[in-house]
Amino acid sequence: MVKGSAVFGLGNILMSDEGIGCRIVERLLGQKDSAGFADFIEIGTKGMSLFHLLGDYKKAVIVDCALMDTEPGTIKRFTPDDVNSVKKLAHYSLHEADVLGIIEMSRKLGQSPQEIVIFGIEPQIVEPGQRLSSTLSQHLDSYTQTILDEIRG
Repeated sequence: MVKGSAVFGLGNILMSDEGIGCRIVERLLGQKDSAGFADFIEIGTKGMSLFHLLGDYKKAVIVDCALMDTEPGTIKRFTPDDVNSVKKLAHYSLHEADVLGIIEMSRKLGQSPQEIVIFGIEPQIVEPGQRLSSTLSQHLDSYTQTILDEIRG
């Protein structure tokens, strides 16, 4: 049975701003006003888990840190068809994944949502640490509201 919407938070919470997707999902899970609009799923560094979950939903919203050559803290909304992946995988870890590659694979197998939206957030700091940079921290409320607005349509 296909469900409505899901927000998937990706990233590594042990690498500062790289964990922004997970931090936003944590925040959404803690807000009563977001209950009932969507499922909120923290994928973390288990990128391939996304492949197994995408087909369960009509709409998927993916939130992740993204190097976009913009000002740190910038959030951009796009669809998989708007961009090409330039991610180079090191192949040192079973946790690494190319989100756009996973989406393409799910489409080829007919296990993709009708609508996929990706929110990329430009990091300020990607280094060992469990705290977000001050730049991303000060925008956390606005990022969360942007995601809520997206799933509410």
